[in-house]
Formats: sequence, structure tokens, C-alpha cells
Amino acid sequence: MKTFIFSLLAVCLLISCESPKPDTQSKPEWHAMRTKMVQQQIIARGVRAPEIIAAMETVPREYFIPKDARDAAYTDKALPIGEGQTISQPYIVAFMTQQLHIGPGDRVLEIGTGSGYQSAILSRIVDSVYSMEILPTLARRAKTTVQSLHYDNIIIKQGDGYLGWPEKAPFDAIIVTAAPPSIPPPLLDQLKTGGRMILPVGKYVQELVVVNKTTHGINMDNVLPVRFVPMTGKIQEDK
Repeated sequence: MKTFIFSLLAVCLLISCESPKPDTQSKPEWHAMRTKMVQQQIIARGVRAPEIIAAMETVPREYFIPKDARDAAYTDKALPIGEGQTISQPYIVAFMTQQLHIGPGDRVLEIGTGSGYQSAILSRIVDSVYSMEILPTLARRAKTTVQSLHYDNIIIKQGDGYLGWPEKAPFDAIIVTAAPPSIPPPLLDQLKTGGRMILPVGKYVQELVVVNKTTHGINMDNVLPVRFVPMTGKIQEDK
């Protein structure tokens, strides 16, 4: 009898020690909201890449947002996530991802982890995502979020994104989600020849810039006016 009780207690302890499932599972209506968001905000605006659509339909955006703001998770706008930072509106996430032309074997560097949502979208498409966040609180929170959702091909590092992640370079693509006044040279150095980078550039007036690194040099195209939070860290020392 004692052996049976001990075994039962052991099973109960094992169950209680399991990682809790994301609480998004308790509100199935979010799935319908996510589907509607993809149809009205993503596909209707010209993002048609199947792998991006699939990622946007499956990654639970509400889980990357503070609990008191989750009812607005699928609205067409950026939302605050604390520390003066925001999660980009869904369309911008999809648009920037599409501009990178990434695929299953690629390694991507993300500068500005924020909530971790952009990281999660990328992780459903590429081999690995290396993401940097300068703010320790956000880096820890994003790491907890992606781990709880089992996005195991995302590696998050707290540090200054201006410097990039040289020990993991070169990268097939780089995405920057905070605006420097000019393109950081270390990021250009860490981009593979044949790779693409997208980032907002500017102070008061910002443009999304797509950078193509070729054997003949760097090509740049302005593709969309935007408004991102400014890049902080060493970039401010170089003004």
C-alpha cells in the first residue's frame, strides 16, 4: 500500500512539474481572430508567400503581448510591450519578412528582439534565428516566451545590436526592428554576399531600406515609409 501511495505521489509531482502550456489555449476565439487578421491585413495588402501566411496563421501573437492588452492582439496597429518599446503591426512583420526572400536553410540575424514575435515568425520559415535585444528585461521575457512555445531554433542574446553577432556570422539575411540614423557597418560586414538586409533608417523621417549585398557591392532600395523606435546603444555615441 505504501509503495502504491508513493508511486501515486511521484506521478502527481511529475505532472505538476511539467511546463505549463501557454494560456492562449484557453481562448479558441483567438484562432478565428488570427485567421481574419491574415486575410484582411496580410493577404489583402499583397503578402502572398505561402510560408509567411502559414507562419502568421500559426504563431499566437497574443502570447507576445502583455495580458492586459491581449484583446487587441490582432488589431492593425503596433502595441506597447513595456520599456518604451512596441510590437510591430502584423502587416509590417509580414512585409519585412517577405522582403528578405528567406527559405528553409537560411540563418537570420534579428536586431531588436522586443517581444519575440518577429523572431517566432522567422523561425517557422528558416533554419535558425539569432536575435539580439539591448534591454535585459525584454530579452529575458522574450526568451521565456519562445521557450514556452517550443520555438527551439531561436537563440536570443542580450546585447547591443549595432555590433551584431560576429561569432555567428555570416548571415543569409538580417532584419532590424529599431531605426538607426544610418546603416551600421558591422551589420553590413556580417551579411553574406548574396544576402539581404531590411531595416528602418532615419531619425524623424524613416524609410524601410532593403540592402542587397552582391559581389559588385551594396545595392539599396527604399521600399516603405515607417515609424520605428530609435536604435539605442553605441549608435548614439557615433552621432
